[in-house]
Amino acid sequence: MTGSAAHDSADVAAVARDLAESEALFARPRVEPDVTAAYGEHPDQVVDFYAPRGGLEGVPLVVVLHGGAWRAPYDRWHLTPFADFLARRGFAVANVEYRRGSEGGSGAGPVAGRWPETFDDIATVMDALPALVADALPQADPRRIVVTGHSAGGHLALWATARHVLPVGSPWRLDAPPRLRGVVAIAPIADFTTAVELGVCGGAVVQLLGGEGELKARGDSADPSALLPTGIATAVVQGRNDIVVPQAVAEAYAGAAARAGEMVGITLLEDVGHYAPVDPGADACAVVAEELAQLAY
Repeated sequence: MTGSAAHDSADVAAVARDLAESEALFARPRVEPDVTAAYGEHPDQVVDFYAPRGGLEGVPLVVVLHGGAWRAPYDRWHLTPFADFLARRGFAVANVEYRRGSEGGSGAGPVAGRWPETFDDIATVMDALPALVADALPQADPRRIVVTGHSAGGHLALWATARHVLPVGSPWRLDAPPRLRGVVAIAPIADFTTAVELGVCGGAVVQLLGGEGELKARGDSADPSALLPTGIATAVVQGRNDIVVPQAVAEAYAGAAARAGEMVGITLLEDVGHYAPVDPGADACAVVAEELAQLAY
């Protein structure tokens, strides 16, 4: 087989894996939460809570931020099996919804994200969680919170843990680091420069920030690679065969962290694409749960 033919064969295999993984994840029936609470007036400003199975008390809380390129058609429901999986492993879980992009117009596809509403929501819900959890999920230990997110949600998870290093004057800036045990970013859109260069998710980063003219000005307040070091334990789980958010994006983020004097651990999963790490039926999902446990406990 020639080099070109081998490359074409690898591409075909990667596309087939991506399709199989996405079909497996999205075919799973949604799991209804134990409690739902609002953190704002918009219908998307809600959190679904999943109590730890088995009647456990004083357990770590995992905050889950779903992906979907910050676009409206993709909501939190596709991660409810993942939330339930974590609850069955003894975690308390908060599955967060947030405002995403519009559906577009004149035949255009859905737009990625809203500026500043998407970021407003993540900041608001993270600040509101202690009170919401105390009321809705008393089994959770507010001293042991870990944030996780997949794809675009991985970006938001990293951003949520870096608000204390946002530029001075940012409405989302915290005066001190958030009280978190850490963050596990799953196939995250973690480095905007690399993501734009690779055209990740059809130019979603550019849309999220409001256009190419805003890349620099808004990127400084939104790009996880620009918000380092955080001083918060950070782990990345990434499939080597991910063609949606390629490995190069996570590696660029880890490189930026290293230059800032911070170590970010990356767990690279062989023969794994974009969706398996959040599919309870895949071995990769157990790896994510273990990473969460290592930070939480």
